[in-house]
Amino acid sequence: MLTPDQLAALLPPVRELAVQAAAAIMEFYTDDMETETKGDGSPVTRADRAADAVILAGLRALTPDIPVVTEEEVAEGRIPDISAGTFWLVDPLDGTKEFIKRNGEFTVNIALLLNGEPALGVVLLPATGELYAAAGPGTAIRSRPLAKDEPITVRPVPAVGLTVLSSRSHADNAAVDEFLAGRRVAARLAAGSSLKFCRVAEGVGDVYPRLGPTCEWDIAAGHAVLLGAGGTLTQIDGEPLTYGKAPRFLNPHFVAWGGA
Repeated sequence: MLTPDQLAALLPPVRELAVQAAAAIMEFYTDDMETETKGDGSPVTRADRAADAVILAGLRALTPDIPVVTEEEVAEGRIPDISAGTFWLVDPLDGTKEFIKRNGEFTVNIALLLNGEPALGVVLLPATGELYAAAGPGTAIRSRPLAKDEPITVRPVPAVGLTVLSSRSHADNAAVDEFLAGRRVAARLAAGSSLKFCRVAEGVGDVYPRLGPTCEWDIAAGHAVLLGAGGTLTQIDGEPLTYGKAPRFLNPHFVAWGGA
């Protein structure tokens, strides 16, 4: 088991890996980007693969004894032994649809899992350089280019009601409406990729219900940031959401909450 000090020491090099992956992604952020379709019907670009290569090599050098699970490796059938419960979980380009649309709302996600729960997470927006990170309770930060790290925390729910985050490209509006029935809602905001978790973590939103399909690498880094900012994430029925569900790494429906 890694100690809090060891997790804190890992965070700077993981942040740097995310920056390097972002640079690799932005080399392909052009009008003529090539897109392929994976076996599950989801899109993939050369940017996904370039970022995956950067992060995979970097994590293997940084922590050679900790297995690395990435979206692109799993797509190729390469799944390491994660039975010990400690492993990296990576989405090198979360929000490929947003990347293809060039709307800026795509992220690099890197998380470290300990005993089924995200213990460290970095979420970076390559188009803006904005970064979110955490390595335990009370450690969540937001970083912007040419600015110091800012601590972030969830907010108490305003008296006017909830601000609800939803997916920009994977809307499940009818199911979300049913979930929100009887709750006071002040506003609904759409966002791409794991940015939704970060918006709740920094107090811009209050809840993110996801009632559609996701994989573990889609959410682990954002989950870590949310935990570091004082938020929670559970299955819809309130039960804990666990990680390491190989070989498909599929999530049940879940809800991410900010403050009470």
